[in-house]
Amino acid sequence: MALHISATNPEHPALLLELPWDLPLEDWPERHLVPLPRGISRHVVRYARAGDEVVAVKELAERPAVREYELLRSLHRLNIPAVDPLAVVTGRTRDDEAPLEPVLITRHLNGSMPYRSMFETTMRPATMHRLMDALAVLLVRLHLAGFAWGDCSLSNTLFRRDAGAFAAYLVDAETGELHQKLSDGQRSYDLDLARVNISGELLDLEASGALHPSVDPIDFGTEICGRYQSLWQELTRTSVYPAGKHHYIDRRVRRLNELGFDVAEMQIAHSSNGDSVTFVPKVVDAGHHQRQLLRLTGLDTEENQARRLLNDLESWMATQEDYAPGDPLAARPEVLAHRWVREVFRPTVRAIPKELRGSMDAAELYHGLLEHRWYLSERAQHDIGLDTAVEDYVKHILPKLRAKLPAPDAAASRAPSA
Repeated sequence: MALHISATNPEHPALLLELPWDLPLEDWPERHLVPLPRGISRHVVRYARAGDEVVAVKELAERPAVREYELLRSLHRLNIPAVDPLAVVTGRTRDDEAPLEPVLITRHLNGSMPYRSMFETTMRPATMHRLMDALAVLLVRLHLAGFAWGDCSLSNTLFRRDAGAFAAYLVDAETGELHQKLSDGQRSYDLDLARVNISGELLDLEASGALHPSVDPIDFGTEICGRYQSLWQELTRTSVYPAGKHHYIDRRVRRLNELGFDVAEMQIAHSSNGDSVTFVPKVVDAGHHQRQLLRLTGLDTEENQARRLLNDLESWMATQEDYAPGDPLAARPEVLAHRWVREVFRPTVRAIPKELRGSMDAAELYHGLLEHRWYLSERAQHDIGLDTAVEDYVKHILPKLRAKLPAPDAAASRAPSA
């Protein structure tokens, strides 16, 4: 049987031909291998260099190799965080024509580490909770897409921190099944498998002395399931809002924030009955919102201010006709963000008389307006709009804030003389 490489990209077979396919994977020479941490696997897995890329190579039978390759391609099309499938190699033989197992090849995720290896190091409690959240987000996104993993574990999941965001990626899809929609029973079974696998691996690390004493294996597995349930309920709860009533959308975003998650993407579907909203969650590191807002708009703010402004920006972008995440022909987020600054942020701030602003900068003012709008909308049980919020803020809030500050001349009179 001749060597056969099935790949989606025509450039990959040429790069992969340089690897020693006539040898069992466990016998590959060191010059082809890249020493990277690996999780536990029932198959032989090695990291190798193919041209300028690092690839993960896994030996397994042809049918499961092809099946996993197609499942990973499907997850990629669904925009699910998973490793990128490159090729399946079949027809491998030794020099004496003895057959060798086929291999599945995936691209190594730069800057990533198996979850299992993360727990072999000392972690701050905050980092551990973000790891937990990121894994819960991955499970929710898989289940929303109709994918039952069947083998979620610390070894089958990669962790990566990218631009302040914490993300978990699926590595092994061999036991997975893709459906139109998962039943509650399928989700519960998959979640229970995840809990048992994760706690089991942590118990193994604990027995070897590699686990930090602050991590309780059983509690950790159980807590991930609890985080999953809270996030699933908030994301799948069906809500149809009156068209243009951003107050209700803001309420949902705040609930996600209170659960510890941020909104990576928001989609609003318009219908005759009202607007239905879909959220994609993410887990972020400290200072992420400041960096993101500065990159998109040029506004340099405090972290809490940036978070609130980004929520408002995301809500506004989702209402724009040329906003379509993932569509290369749609307006880029940076373009929409600068339009928001020009059409929403600046006009709103300019509507506040200069004599009432005091020492408050534009971002602080806008943040205060958004909070006031939220308070008034909650009280009225409908979105009152920015114009009404500005009017009430100028009339009732700013004068009180100004009264608490010392007058400029009084402050000067108390200043020590030179």
